[in-house]
Amino acid sequence: MELKLEKIAVPEGCNIILGQSHFIKTVEDLYEAMVNSLPDVKFGLAFSEASGPRLIRKDGNDNEMMEVAVDNLQRLKAGHVFLIVMANYFPISVLPAIKECREVVAIFCATANPVQVVLAETEQGRGVLGVIDGHSPKGVEIDSDITNRKKLLLDLGYKR
Repeated sequence: MELKLEKIAVPEGCNIILGQSHFIKTVEDLYEAMVNSLPDVKFGLAFSEASGPRLIRKDGNDNEMMEVAVDNLQRLKAGHVFLIVMANYFPISVLPAIKECREVVAIFCATANPVQVVLAETEQGRGVLGVIDGHSPKGVEIDSDITNRKKLLLDLGYKR
């Protein structure tokens, strides 16, 4: 087994959701989860099959984001992985619906941070072991940081 590290290209102003799924119907169900959660969301998604024709399936309502999703999965070369690239919303707005999809097995990350995917490669193929999401912490928050965090949540509409 060989370990590999691949970066996910995240366009400026976009968030991604990287996960594992297990069936060709993933593409349709993730599309529905996105538009039913956020009717005006702009997004692209791709899903890598692990059997049969082993194609990268794609959908979305933004061609550029669909291309980004496909390009990233072509570099990962891991089966049963999906990537959603979305703009103008945070993943928290769609994660409950995505987790409810029957095909979704796991969510590796939901972020706008730089992401590196840790892959294992064998003679059979590649699989995702995990992700490195963002950077290491610099310290522990103090009172002013707590105040700023709470203000941000208020400003974003997540707290009252």
